[in-house]
Amino acid sequence: MNDDTTRILVTGGAGFIGSAYVRALLRGPRAENVTITVLDRLTYAGNPANLAAVRDHPGFAFVHGDVCDAGLVDELAATHDEMVHFAAESHVDRSIEDAADSTRTNVLGTQTLLAAAVRRGVGRFVHVSTDEVYGSVAEGSWPESSPVRPNSPYAASKAAGDLMALAYHRTHGLDVRVTRGSNTYGPYQYPEKIIPRFVTDLLQGRPVPLYGDGRNVRDWLHVDDHVLGVELVRRHGRPGEVYNIGGGNELTNRELTGLLLAACGTGWEMVREVADRKGHDLRYSVDCSKIRDELGYRPRHDFHAGLAATVAWYRDNRDWWEPSVWRP
Repeated sequence: MNDDTTRILVTGGAGFIGSAYVRALLRGPRAENVTITVLDRLTYAGNPANLAAVRDHPGFAFVHGDVCDAGLVDELAATHDEMVHFAAESHVDRSIEDAADSTRTNVLGTQTLLAAAVRRGVGRFVHVSTDEVYGSVAEGSWPESSPVRPNSPYAASKAAGDLMALAYHRTHGLDVRVTRGSNTYGPYQYPEKIIPRFVTDLLQGRPVPLYGDGRNVRDWLHVDDHVLGVELVRRHGRPGEVYNIGGGNELTNRELTGLLLAACGTGWEMVREVADRKGHDLRYSVDCSKIRDELGYRPRHDFHAGLAATVAWYRDNRDWWEPSVWRP
């Protein structure tokens, strides 16, 4: 390790977006300038196989542990320059059924990390959040200056984490940068979210559940573009600022379902309409002009090509998802 190496602690680095971030940094052009320690509790959505491509990299280390473990977090903070915080309980349906896990991890876990960062002099803290904190918007898009109005327990816990992180910046001077990404898709996503859930169901000949009338609108962001945005914020963002990261691909859930059916070679007879989710936000949409104008962010993935590649990945990697397919 040279004197210019940045030692980064990545929480939740065995999960979907976190592992994509770790792979991108350790296989990218600046790999010699970073070392990464992944801290992950390996809950149902964390998978060590997601890190297989970088497991033998000299700049990689893995710690099996909990972001709420203050002693462990303090020990790790003492030997790292920066933190990138992906760890979260992120499934809305699970938070509706029982909000305890999302509250514990997303609020207490975030505060535990922030406190250690201040205590140990960590130089930079990137808090990875979600567009869901803004709540639903009928038209237009939420800029970062919009107040948070979360409507699900999950979104509320993430909003609380955001506010805690920003409070640590204002109170303690910690270099905190918050990202709020839109709905993310791509390979290695645990099959509980709509795209991997529907794809894995359809590949097994199972019908897929469409909430309500399917009018709910989401903006879709490829995981590699999400990672690109987070890394731009880590390297070039401003302390104390929030940056939205979007894909620019708004679709209703019904439109998305049609695309997934076509990609899997099936028709609408494989769809069963189910009772709508409680408190289901109608539309999310974030204004990404800030990250575009300040940091030069541009999504690189065409949605239709990215979706086709994602479906192909699940088709070709059944051994990754078949042992752990989630069912409500």
